Amino acid sequence: MNSKGGKSKSNWKNKLHEIIYEADTVTGKWFDLILIILIILSVILIMLESVEYIDLKYHKELLFLEWIVTIFFTIEYIARIISIKRPFKYIFSFYGIIDFISTIPLYLSYLFAGSQVLLAFRIFRMLRVFRILKLVKFIGEASQLQQAMKASKTKIVVFIYVVLILSVMMGTIMYLVESKEAGFTSIPRSIYWTIVTLTTVGYGDIAPQTNLGQFIATIIMIMGYGIIAVPTGIVTAEFAAGQGKDEEKIKKSTTSPNNQVIHLNTQHCPYCSTDAHRDDASHCYNCGNILNE
Repeated sequence: MNSKGGKSKSNWKNKLHEIIYEADTVTGKWFDLILIILIILSVILIMLESVEYIDLKYHKELLFLEWIVTIFFTIEYIARIISIKRPFKYIFSFYGIIDFISTIPLYLSYLFAGSQVLLAFRIFRMLRVFRILKLVKFIGEASQLQQAMKASKTKIVVFIYVVLILSVMMGTIMYLVESKEAGFTSIPRSIYWTIVTLTTVGYGDIAPQTNLGQFIATIIMIMGYGIIAVPTGIVTAEFAAGQGKDEEKIKKSTTSPNNQVIHLNTQHCPYCSTDAHRDDASHCYNCGNILNE
């Protein structure tokens, strides 16, 4: 009797896990689609509420709709915790924290005024759309970009350091050349103008008045175009250098010994929350636990 009861409990939990986490199933795709629609609706509601005349006219209606979305997200959050073997793995994961933050603001609004604005953070939940679009298709590209950024880290840090030194030097020169009436009232403010000019933002709140100052400003503007291109060039070079290596690794990981293509899916491990398993996998490649009981 207890065995049947335990098995029944396990079955509904497995079914719930399949609906919530498995984007490859029909029910999983529908669940994710409804979830994304509600996320978009929620963000639109927050935007409309920030428009004063709309909020004054439709405040009750907007609040009612927000509560519907919040209740759905609350039930979904609890269901995600219940349906996995190790709840804390999900609770303290990236998605778990985002889900929690997107659920509590409306409740907090009754304790702290204005905290419902945090509901706009629900837009981060749109990241889940990649599960419907099969995130595994983008693993190669994401891996290459991540490795390129890591490889470029030292070069970019050195580059930024040089730019900061250049900004301090040019800002100091502009402070000596220009007058306080032109807006260059201190070295920090002159450095601010240099950075704004160097990055080609050009607010126009401060402008050099002397011929020498304008000549220096012209040089800084021209340098700015070159400086903007440097980080992009560094990352692009590293990306191109590592592209061949990453493609070979991905090919090996998705090809069997007899050169047959191995398809990956979005199957979710209920123990360690790892995605992107092989179609023929029965156990998680990360923790070794069984995927489907």
